[in-house]
Amino acid sequence: MKIIRTRKERGVFFSILQTRASGVNRTIEEKVRTILDDVRRHGDKALYAYTKQFDSLKTNRLRLSYQEISRAAAKAEKKIVKALSLSARRIRVFHKQQRERSWSFRRQGIELGQIIRPIERAGIYVPGGKAAYPSTVLMNVIPAQVAGVGEIAVCVPAPKGELNPSVMAALHLLGIQEVYRLGGAQAIGAMAYGTKTVRKVDKITGPGNIYVATAKRMVYGEVDIDMIAGPSEVLIIADETATPVFIAADILSQAEHDEHASSVLVTPSGKLADAVRKEVQKQLIILRRKDIAQKSLESFGAIMLAKDMRDAAEIANRIAPEHLEIMTARPKDILPLIKHAGAIFLGEWTPEALGDYSAGPNHTLPTGGTARFSSPLGVYDFMKRSSLLCFTRQGFNKLAETVKTIADAEGLEAHGNSIRVRQK
Repeated sequence: MKIIRTRKERGVFFSILQTRASGVNRTIEEKVRTILDDVRRHGDKALYAYTKQFDSLKTNRLRLSYQEISRAAAKAEKKIVKALSLSARRIRVFHKQQRERSWSFRRQGIELGQIIRPIERAGIYVPGGKAAYPSTVLMNVIPAQVAGVGEIAVCVPAPKGELNPSVMAALHLLGIQEVYRLGGAQAIGAMAYGTKTVRKVDKITGPGNIYVATAKRMVYGEVDIDMIAGPSEVLIIADETATPVFIAADILSQAEHDEHASSVLVTPSGKLADAVRKEVQKQLIILRRKDIAQKSLESFGAIMLAKDMRDAAEIANRIAPEHLEIMTARPKDILPLIKHAGAIFLGEWTPEALGDYSAGPNHTLPTGGTARFSSPLGVYDFMKRSSLLCFTRQGFNKLAETVKTIADAEGLEAHGNSIRVRQK
């Protein structure tokens, strides 16, 4: 990991981070557009063809039966099922705190309010290519269930027909029965447009590779989506009291995701910076995914020397990281200085991995600086709001002249007339 000491070096590194996941890959975009158009026009026939091509799956039966889900779930190790069960309970308890209720108020013949209801049908994408992610099932399905979504459909790839027992165990645990062995852009197209087998959903959530992310961006407007997730990232603010071994471990836990993941330490302590850099190299050697982690650290990893803690907080706000860890003597003293972060982990006994799996808050977080304007996935993402208006004649008369004045100023004669006919 490089140590960044000057403001000029800082600026260069900020530019590298900004371009890390920016820009549109035209080649990928064209391929995804072709797939989406094919699914829109040919429905199931296109799904069969792409599933055979990309997943080597020859069956035309895309939906899994409840028995198939149960049999695959039964193959999961008992300790995994136990861990998923505990994590699910914690995630559900946390997300229940996010539930909203409809509201209204009355004043002088006018009733105004907001009706808050769940969306009817959600589509969840669960990656299943190089690795399997049962935690993705928990983090996407549970908020939808807490919101009260009536129908939840899940798409998960099944390369060569293999179903991951851990993913199936998570689905079985949550009682999900509508599951399709579908992956890639074709799965997004199926959920967005609908086919004979896969009914159209109202919103698609869940992470995926660049093809999935591109497809989600393209179908937005046809359906809603959660966010366009980029490569994962962690930023750690630490002082001289922090433990280098802990920091190095947390840096590597992010770097092992993929070559584009970003891990940054910000500290005013040169001594800590040197100790962490040595510890990272020491721990890196024994990692199974050391090649991936090393490329990540070489390209997007850094140790940035700050003038003081206020300067460290300014760096964090500039990057607006997905995960922000604060390992200082009094981490809550730094918290008021933080403006932008997807999730904030206070103290050296709160590693980011806790949030990934079992703590309770959602691990689907804004990346690439989008924490400046967006939030973690939550129950509110599966809710929609309708404004409520109810006027008596008294309430109507109170606002009639005001409405006519604005309508006339905008040249919308019929708007004004809808008020005048009632005044007569």
